[in-house]
Amino acid sequence: MTPASVALRAAIHHALTSDTALLAALGGPRIYDEPPREAAFPFVTLGEARISDVSADDAPTQEHQLTLHAWSRQGGHKEAHLITGALLQALDDAPLAPSGHRLVNLRFALADIRREPDGRTYHALVRFRAVTEPVS
Repeated sequence: MTPASVALRAAIHHALTSDTALLAALGGPRIYDEPPREAAFPFVTLGEARISDVSADDAPTQEHQLTLHAWSRQGGHKEAHLITGALLQALDDAPLAPSGHRLVNLRFALADIRREPDGRTYHALVRFRAVTEPVS
């Protein structure tokens, strides 16, 4: 991971753990980089990241494609959709301040909500695209 991606993930985690609507949907601050072995449902995990150099001049600019995962076992697909909506409200175009970097933009890209093979767990993959530049 790059310093920009580490700073961006930290800023995202802080934004999510500070968002009252998301915390209400989750029943508390259940937002993890790696969930505890016996994590209570529902919860959100910070997932995969793809980082690309999109520099157009002397300033090193990076594009980040980030995936968040929401996990639910209550109320069928409805809870997974509500959590996905709360993630969008918390992050889409949010004015985050990753340490040492400027967030050019953070935009929702797509969401994929599906039932897992166990038949009772719903899994939402929520993807965002961000662009960062170092603070000069």
